[in-house]
Amino acid sequence: MVVSQVYFSWTTWTEGGTGLKIKLSVSMERYQEIHSELLALGIEIDENSDLVLLESGRYIDTLVVKDVQTTELVRLPVGEIVSVEAFGHSIEVFAQGASYRARERLYKIEAMLDPEKFLRVSNSVIVAREKIRKISPSLSMKFVLTMSDGRSAVVTRSYYYIFREAMGI
Repeated sequence: MVVSQVYFSWTTWTEGGTGLKIKLSVSMERYQEIHSELLALGIEIDENSDLVLLESGRYIDTLVVKDVQTTELVRLPVGEIVSVEAFGHSIEVFAQGASYRARERLYKIEAMLDPEKFLRVSNSVIVAREKIRKISPSLSMKFVLTMSDGRSAVVTRSYYYIFREAMGI
């Protein structure tokens, strides 16, 4: 199985495989199966790990984020995400009435999300297509989006034509 191949590769790197921690980013259907197999091989699952095991050919069902209020890690279903925004090195994930912090960089989150459901609208913002409530044209080839949680997002000039084509306008 793939997990055995991953283990073999990383045991060489970690000189015996002790202390290896990875973050598991797979579909909910396969999570428990892969989690059990990794634990049996001595690989610890740690949501804060920089090493990530991704399931190829699939987009994530949940995103592991830190609740801003309680600072605990939460598995946020991607269907609840309204937008993802980068503020410098900080990545904020906004859901209806709540905000979270993500560890991954924006481009990594974009690659994990289904492009049929999420769209990059600027260098620092990804929005959920179904959570867009209003699209208002602006000056200089821009759009202002009103999201379902009341927040606004700007489609910048760099993403103007991509946005128009993706939304069919």
